[in-house]
Amino acid sequence: MQNLTKQIIIALILGIIVGLGMNLFLPDLFGPVDTYVFSPIGDIFLRLIQMMVVPIVFVSIVLGTAGLGDPKKLGRIGGKTIGFFLLSTTVALTIAMSLALLVKPGTPGLLDSVEIEEEYQAEETPSVVETLVNIVPTNPIDAMTNGEMLQIIFFSIFIGFALAVLSKKTDKIYHLFEQAFDLVMYLIKIIMYMAPLGAFALIASAVGGVGLEAIQSMFAYFLVVLAALLIHAVITYGSVIKFLAKKSPIWFIKNFAQAISVAFGTASSSATLPVSMTTAQKRLGVRESVSGFVQPVGATINMDGTAIMQGVATVFIAQVYAQSLSLTEMLTVVLIAVLASIGTAGVPGVGLIMLAMVLEQVGLPVEAIGLILGVDRLLDMARTAVNITGDAACALYINETEPDLDEEDDRPSLNSNA
Repeated sequence: MQNLTKQIIIALILGIIVGLGMNLFLPDLFGPVDTYVFSPIGDIFLRLIQMMVVPIVFVSIVLGTAGLGDPKKLGRIGGKTIGFFLLSTTVALTIAMSLALLVKPGTPGLLDSVEIEEEYQAEETPSVVETLVNIVPTNPIDAMTNGEMLQIIFFSIFIGFALAVLSKKTDKIYHLFEQAFDLVMYLIKIIMYMAPLGAFALIASAVGGVGLEAIQSMFAYFLVVLAALLIHAVITYGSVIKFLAKKSPIWFIKNFAQAISVAFGTASSSATLPVSMTTAQKRLGVRESVSGFVQPVGATINMDGTAIMQGVATVFIAQVYAQSLSLTEMLTVVLIAVLASIGTAGVPGVGLIMLAMVLEQVGLPVEAIGLILGVDRLLDMARTAVNITGDAACALYINETEPDLDEEDDRPSLNSNA
């Protein structure tokens, strides 16, 4: 496990060097190499790991919910989990907007010196009411086919709740889910042997496609977002781990590094979910019932990194257009971004869709998103790493503060003798 982590980190470093080197010195060669080598390898790795997302979310949440046993425990853990994610997202937005207002990365003359790469077309986003109604699937199989994560989570909790209530009457079904979980974990272990190569290809493609020019033009914005991500990860999550979970933040990072590196390479919370769950259980000691419930929910509703990008980008774009945001408008940004994070798919680039909705609500031009498109792929990697770190921090916090979760679960486990 530790060797694989080192291999992935080395692959990421090599990918940055190769991608940037080809962009600077072999730009004509980069296109064909990216088309026929980097992109196919990266896409195959992503598809392999995404293939396992729906199975592991469904199986793990069913087991996690059933493992909690008492419905009162489920309600308590569910409330703590959602409350944690909503509060941490609010804190993330506050840090991001405060830092952007302090540093002022956008200047009114920036539009004259930076060419907007392309006009961004805003996609229509569902209202909060529609999101809540759509949580309940009319066809669970169709939800799984289309990757509707909130619907899958709802159906999984529903099944897990029934297994918990029926207890020994459904032992055979419960054990079938345990066996399915073992099977999925084994398949993920096989896929992870390709992780270093996949990480190398993905980062080389991203860095080579962006290049130094785009980074330099958006340097101030780029640095502010990275700084806000770092502050949130170190201070907010570090405090949770240190003071609530009573663990060492350094120990946490050291043991969770593999999942963080995969998240950075894939830029997808959902795609990283199988790895982050395995790492949390095996390396951080989080119980399967806790990890299986908290982390899939977090991959769907916890978007702290994305919220940080939205907060900085909104202030940045307002500064570029010489528009000042009132206190009411800034509070509106916080509220909308927090609500929008619920039900947003954990896939690359989804933050731009959420940002379009935020800009529309405060009267800023949506096409200004084109200003940040050049560096968004690199920032997407960083904020995904923050997102899955927050999921694991929440799982660890609940694991350490709810020591009696499994006490009343008298259902025998197939893994009890492992």
